[in-house]
Amino acid sequence: MIGNVQPAASHFVDGRPLEDAGGTEMPVHFPGTGAVIATVREATGAVIEAALAAAERAQPAWAALKPVERGRILLRAAAIIRDRAEALARLETLDTGKPLSETRVADWPSGADALEYFGGIAATIGGETIPLGEDWAYTLRVPLGVTVGIGAWNYPSQVACWKAAPALACGNAMVFKPSELTPLGALQLAAILTEAGLPPGVFNVVQGRGGVGERLVTDPRVAKVSLTGSVPTGRRVYAAAAEGIRHVTMELGGKSPLLVFEDADLDAAVGAAMLGNFYSAGQVCSNGTRVFVQRRVREAFLERLAARTSAIRIGDPLDEATQMGPLVSPAQRDKVLGYVAKGQEEGARIVGALPEVPESGWFVPPVIFAGVTDGMTVAREEIFGPVMCVLDFDTEAEAVARANGTDYGLSAGVFTRDLARAHRVARAIRAGTLWINTYNLTPVEVPFGGSRLSGVGRENGRAAIEHWTEVRSVYVGMGGVDAPF
Repeated sequence: MIGNVQPAASHFVDGRPLEDAGGTEMPVHFPGTGAVIATVREATGAVIEAALAAAERAQPAWAALKPVERGRILLRAAAIIRDRAEALARLETLDTGKPLSETRVADWPSGADALEYFGGIAATIGGETIPLGEDWAYTLRVPLGVTVGIGAWNYPSQVACWKAAPALACGNAMVFKPSELTPLGALQLAAILTEAGLPPGVFNVVQGRGGVGERLVTDPRVAKVSLTGSVPTGRRVYAAAAEGIRHVTMELGGKSPLLVFEDADLDAAVGAAMLGNFYSAGQVCSNGTRVFVQRRVREAFLERLAARTSAIRIGDPLDEATQMGPLVSPAQRDKVLGYVAKGQEEGARIVGALPEVPESGWFVPPVIFAGVTDGMTVAREEIFGPVMCVLDFDTEAEAVARANGTDYGLSAGVFTRDLARAHRVARAIRAGTLWINTYNLTPVEVPFGGSRLSGVGRENGRAAIEHWTEVRSVYVGMGGVDAPF
């Protein structure tokens, strides 16, 4: 039973829910059935102005607060999230279509981790002293000011927390725009932060499509934009932000390689390949969708992979036994099915039988393509669905060269018992994150982000602090001024 998930209002501005009947209605669908479960309205110009004005008004006092006090608010918010874990997981499942088995462990829990981590280190964010003989200098890490976060639909609440936690810990204010496909979780985050003691205006949520995002990104009051999304969206947002010389963090897409050498633990490698392709119905930016398997173990790998894939339980995301749910929208489903057809047209072969999927909802069965070559469309373009491409290789040098044969650089993985080889590969592959004998683990303590078309900047870890502050240098003269005139 779905129940009532209609939010109190479409937006959250200046510490309270805000509605504007003039905004265009945006229905929220449950991907498991396609049913409308809520309706929000797109932000009007008045709502956008109210959010930016509130952030600009609130930010100086927030930045002036003792960092340890900012941290305590984030820690209280993390505790509230954990206390309401089941209700938030259920809401995330309704909003995204991901099974409860995922949202209970991977979405809001990761968001709480981020709030806890950055709340814990808020008091340690500072500069350094620099001795200069009799004189000396010191640096400060100062907040940027009003910032904008633009979220993605695959991990909407996690992404909102990943952006809000470091931004707020550093003393910034934020206006956050979630994806129009998954608008509900960010409203909950805003309410939770307010309940935890966040002053009005420090974190605001406005709903909308690309036009709302464009107005936020180009507003002269905005000092930084952080986007999680596709490469085409990233190009547009990056270009718009550049007009105002704004700071940016771009966490974009990928076509990540996963290398499986003949000495690998095959069962572990198969599990990682499934995790890196079928979790969240394949809608994960860091997925290892190009699985390179050394030729001698290819058939054994494919046999085990097909057997385990055929046993995946696909169905109602609200059923606790379900392991894989639908895609987020009919458009995404049709896009993925188009790639499956294209792969077959270009000569890739589907391994194993496709599991049955429910007739209602936006489901796509997990697909394993073998016989894939580097030039095929399915091996070059990000599909963002449960489609795995398995490719053969013979030597380490060949595998690394082909793994790097992409314009993306978000993630990569390597499975081998030879740790010297593992570390060589980790250094050789051009990616922001590389996993050795595991895949897709993203603890908040570790920086996350990409290179090349996969983005710029880093989220999480202490590295994130560099992207939510700027350095101010202060020179202290201890003697007279020696002027040449």
